[in-house]
Amino acid sequence: MQSNVTGTGGSIMKTKTIFVDIDETICFYEREIPLDGKKDYNTAIPNHTNIAKVNKLYEQGHMVVYWTARGSRSGIDWHDFTKKQLDSWGVKYHKLRCDKPYYDIFIEDRSKRIEEI
Repeated sequence: MQSNVTGTGGSIMKTKTIFVDIDETICFYEREIPLDGKKDYNTAIPNHTNIAKVNKLYEQGHMVVYWTARGSRSGIDWHDFTKKQLDSWGVKYHKLRCDKPYYDIFIEDRSKRIEEI
């Protein structure tokens, strides 16, 4: 999805649809997370610096979709919990999707790490 938005000075900029992961991207955990995919989402600590980076993209008019694998292996529906968590952290977004598949490595051509934003 790509559309145009009028930027500062009346210039036209192309907006982008940006998918953002949640765990280990905008929040972290104090203790090491086992590789079996089990996380205690109640103990997630928001990283406000990273949240601000994504919020800025939202404010620039881009479509921000948070896409998480929460529950992908357990079958637990974490949508409502995650929505409340994001809202309490001041996260700005258009959509929350909890249908990201579990994987060990994601290889594709359009990824950026949060540190690159």
